[in-house]
Amino acid sequence: MKKKCLRLVIADNESIIRLDLREMLEDAGHEVVGEAINGRKAVELTRMHRPDLVIMDIKMPEMDGITAARKISEEKLAPVLLLTAFSQSDIVEKAKDSGVLGYLVKPVRESNLFPAIEIALSRWEEMQGMEEELGKLKDSLETRKTVDRAKGILMAAHKLSEQEAYRRIQRYAMTKRLSIKEVAEAIVRAAGGKV
Repeated sequence: MKKKCLRLVIADNESIIRLDLREMLEDAGHEVVGEAINGRKAVELTRMHRPDLVIMDIKMPEMDGITAARKISEEKLAPVLLLTAFSQSDIVEKAKDSGVLGYLVKPVRESNLFPAIEIALSRWEEMQGMEEELGKLKDSLETRKTVDRAKGILMAAHKLSEQEAYRRIQRYAMTKRLSIKEVAEAIVRAAGGKV
């Protein structure tokens, strides 16, 4: 099975580190779509290219890697793998709080880089899936609340049972080719309520 070619942004203020990373990545069949010497530029390149992964140093001018990683993470642009020459626990804590999905200590070796990339990408996919599921659950809950309000309005206005109120909403939705949520929202709005 052929591995997927990744599109990456790399950021490090040391050109030799960027060159080494680029070589390792391109030799493995990946594409470096952008290189930055500071965190501000790394964020710009990530917004522009929407890469599969960002690999960046922690200590950079203008904007450090942790701050840049936080911005990239908050905007849900791409997973971030941080590089550092230091393995101090306070830096690791700050890195964890910034939303990064991996952390490597320099010098970076292929034997460490590619497993870290795979883990970061796997965690990113898991997070994306969980956010999608959470969005569906929130929407489902909102729909249920709106339908319950609409049933209550119909029950009070027409002296219906809860079941009969729901059946009327269903029938109307089928007749008008609307979703139950759309019908319920229309009933709530017609009754002067906010959806």
